[in-house]
Amino acid sequence: MTAAQADLPTDLQAKFLKMPEGLRLDSPVVADGAAIWRIARDSKVLDLNSSYSYLLWCRDFAATSVVARDADGEPVGFITGYVRPERPNTLVVWQVAVDHAQRGRGLAGALLDGLTSKVAAGRALTAVETTITPGNTASERLFTSYAARHGASLERTVLFDAGLFPDGGHEPEVLYRIGPLGY
Repeated sequence: MTAAQADLPTDLQAKFLKMPEGLRLDSPVVADGAAIWRIARDSKVLDLNSSYSYLLWCRDFAATSVVARDADGEPVGFITGYVRPERPNTLVVWQVAVDHAQRGRGLAGALLDGLTSKVAAGRALTAVETTITPGNTASERLFTSYAARHGASLERTVLFDAGLFPDGGHEPEVLYRIGPLGY
């Protein structure tokens, strides 16, 4: 449980998943960019951005992103996100990835709970949005279980149809909108 989660009322604390043993939640720093890029690359599921973009993300969006660190302080999972300018109470989750060696431990759920409590500690947070391509079962389960755990509704609509992507072969991106959240 993060410090921000510990400050929440007891009934809300029960909604949060704890970090797996030996791991801790932290904000990313620029030096984490290369490790985050590697984790994204090795996921073989995410659209891989340039290594430069992960460095910028760690610098410019650290307040709306998190990493999981192992006992040596190395990133083993991350979530990148940002607050929508048109909806300042909405957190958009951009990417979620967990190192292969850490999968199956509930880390992605704990990262998502930690990130939303971190963002909610600094602003009103009423919704979480993300996009998921059809067939990405792990992400579908992650966000569906998050909505259930937080007693929020989940709406799904196609945000970007496959025909909008210039490189061809990209599946549609389905928007998952979760809310209202009880922060």
